[in-house]
Amino acid sequence: MGLAIEQDRFEDEEYERFGERLQQSLRALETLLARPGFGAGPLSLGAELEVALVGDDGRPRHVNIEVLRETLDPRMTFELDRFNLESNLLPCPLAGRPFAHLEKEMSGAFDELTRAAERHRARVAMIGILPTLRPVDLESSAMTDTPRYRALSWALQRNRQEPFSLDIDGAEPLRMQCSDVTFEGAATSLQLHLRVEPGSFSRVFNAAQLATAPVLAVSTNSPTFLGHRLWDETRVALFKQAVDVRSTELERLRRKPRVCFGFHWNRAGAFEIFEDAVSDFEPLLPVLSEEDPEGCVARGATPHLGEIRLHQGTVWSWNRPVYDPSAGGHLRIEFRALPAGPSIPDMVANAALLIGLTLGLAEEVDDWQALPFSEAHTNFYRAAQEGIDSELGWPEGTSVAAGRRPARELVADLLEVASRGLRGAGVDPGEIESRLEPIAERCRRGITGASWQRQVLATEEARGTRDSALVQMLERYLAHGRAGTPVHEWPVDA
Repeated sequence: MGLAIEQDRFEDEEYERFGERLQQSLRALETLLARPGFGAGPLSLGAELEVALVGDDGRPRHVNIEVLRETLDPRMTFELDRFNLESNLLPCPLAGRPFAHLEKEMSGAFDELTRAAERHRARVAMIGILPTLRPVDLESSAMTDTPRYRALSWALQRNRQEPFSLDIDGAEPLRMQCSDVTFEGAATSLQLHLRVEPGSFSRVFNAAQLATAPVLAVSTNSPTFLGHRLWDETRVALFKQAVDVRSTELERLRRKPRVCFGFHWNRAGAFEIFEDAVSDFEPLLPVLSEEDPEGCVARGATPHLGEIRLHQGTVWSWNRPVYDPSAGGHLRIEFRALPAGPSIPDMVANAALLIGLTLGLAEEVDDWQALPFSEAHTNFYRAAQEGIDSELGWPEGTSVAAGRRPARELVADLLEVASRGLRGAGVDPGEIESRLEPIAERCRRGITGASWQRQVLATEEARGTRDSALVQMLERYLAHGRAGTPVHEWPVDA
């Protein structure tokens, strides 16, 4: 997030000084981005994988610190809730065989986490939302006890000043209040990072915004929460509402949500998004560094810009820019919409589709201003709600007017665009074909992690209670995931 957080309460004066430093950092960033050659370099791919820990009973195991101490893997870190962990996978060049590298990283991380977790009677679950969660699992005591998360919880509650509300529609709507940020920790994801040059940022970022909905539609994996059947990707609704600091209807009209898809196409590069984040959202964690960002840039050095990075880390856009000061400094696009799971081959396929489609669309769409952003916005939430059965608006031929198409048909047609995008980036042709094949099979069979979970839940529930059915469904899910077979091959009947 940019800076270490060692306190969990802040004074008004600290917020004031932090706001001033953000303005200084923005000026430094604007100068830096205009520096000739800044951020130049080949495309690269990185990822973060969040997982949940479960016991033999299928319920969450609150032992993330213990498991983290057990492993010596430097890629691992804890996450918000005590049943969460995250693996920061090592990046690699996009040219060549990046998805083989990603698969190897995921497999190695999963094996090491599994080994460490077993020492504490836990198993590793790669899934958007654990179906066996109960409200008691998400009480304040579930939060990982570190200054970082205590500070985040305090700051969000300070802004909202009343309990957070969940109101999620679906087959069995869920309406409840939650008193802490721990509900957000129920959502686990696969986050991808694509390094891009500043000069091409707008084009690639806009393509990412357009590509996200169809990819999400065929990748959904969290159809239940607290025993309720909800959206195909309930993670999207849960995350947005669980950290929404706007407490009244008037505030919701006046203030933008901190978790959002976006509001318009990008026009002026990455700086525009960083600037909007500073102007639109109050700081949550006003931690200051000793750096003089403008002086650093004036000397020709690369600033850390810890305050900008920390602030941007508390504005949870589904796609967002990342400034990284390493290796002379560069920009990345962070893709945050994909869930964890169901299997490693599935996640690698999702990554290949999203990166390839983004790069392919970046070369094919010239006039983003002529394409209604509202259509991409609507597509995103429709894909999250209805998954592979959704109908998405998409430009037809050379016309910017969007016509609705079934997601599974649209994605099947877009596979060639994704393939071209990956070929253009120098990805090995054999790697492209093999990694996109699971997507083609999902489209043909109409199967995603979400649809598989729904069907198995119905089958198991016919034999017993909802609670026992959720446990049995999770057990089958974990077994298939460990076997490493893609979800379109998973049988519905036991």
